[in-house]
Amino acid sequence: MGKGGSLSDGVIKKILLSYTYVAIWIFLSFTVIVYNKYILDKKMYNWPFPISLTMIHMSFCAALAFVLIKVFKVVEPVSMSRELYLSSVVPIGALYSLSLWLSNSAYIYLSVSFIQMLKALMPVAVYSIGVLFKKDSFKTDTMVNMLSISFGVAIAAYGEARFDTWGVILQLGAVAFEATRLVMIQILLTSKGITLNPITSLYYVAPCCLVFLLVPWIFVEYPVLKETSSFHFDFVIFGTNSFCAFALNLAVFLLVGKTSALTMNVAGVVKDWLLIAFSWSVIKDTVTPINLFGYGLAFLGVAYYNHSKLQALKAKEAQKKTTQTDEESGRLLEERESEGNGKKSESQN
Repeated sequence: MGKGGSLSDGVIKKILLSYTYVAIWIFLSFTVIVYNKYILDKKMYNWPFPISLTMIHMSFCAALAFVLIKVFKVVEPVSMSRELYLSSVVPIGALYSLSLWLSNSAYIYLSVSFIQMLKALMPVAVYSIGVLFKKDSFKTDTMVNMLSISFGVAIAAYGEARFDTWGVILQLGAVAFEATRLVMIQILLTSKGITLNPITSLYYVAPCCLVFLLVPWIFVEYPVLKETSSFHFDFVIFGTNSFCAFALNLAVFLLVGKTSALTMNVAGVVKDWLLIAFSWSVIKDTVTPINLFGYGLAFLGVAYYNHSKLQALKAKEAQKKTTQTDEESGRLLEERESEGNGKKSESQN
């Protein structure tokens, strides 16, 4: 603090930078979601090939990640054996490819606003799968909170004007696979001391996703694309869309690295409300009062969950500091005792 309680230039600069990273992430995340909707929706660009779109993203991201790591050396690659790659990265790549395929497919059937409401179930899925794999301990109050989020989403679904059962199944499947992927990252990588930032993650995972997506693409979309002789690859549309998808990963790297994961969660809430407003005002999707009431309940549950996680994290950090202080005090006491014993033996001699 400077004179008169004013903030120093360094603190103001740090705050402004944090808000800039948040704004960039919200903008890019917003852009990628709306852009994907534009490409896949039959009433807009009318290119309903979600596997192909995901494969284009993965090819572009894998190539750029390779250039950034191997040519420009922006970040160092993680030391990884073939066995570790096959046992840890490959399963995560399989889950990621399924999550992206299903979530992109949902844009064909559901509105942007309703998809964001269904995504509120992510903490429920992550917690439930975490308990199932014994990465999280079962707590009654947390489960009650999860049920309140689910209840809110159920009300939002009940009030959805353009409800499509197949679209909901696709989006719920995407949430389930993404939640499993997040838990598997903890089990297969974090527990082994391996941390992947978004760039190294794309470097290792994107080629793997590409291989997994190739199988359904050959049987599901390739025959249809082959018959669609009128289609010509639009380098501007798909190039800018893929670049936005890669830039979003870089923005995640900046946001989490320079602020915190909690900041990203809060920014995510702001982005969801902006997308709902955009979906209603610009795309002209119908958003009903029941939709908003249900999502509001789910939003409160998610906010409480994030608050509980923050409190638990603070308590853990405080305990860690107390333990470190106790250890340091113990070491100092031992040093003083040894010094005292040394002086005693000198005086006796």
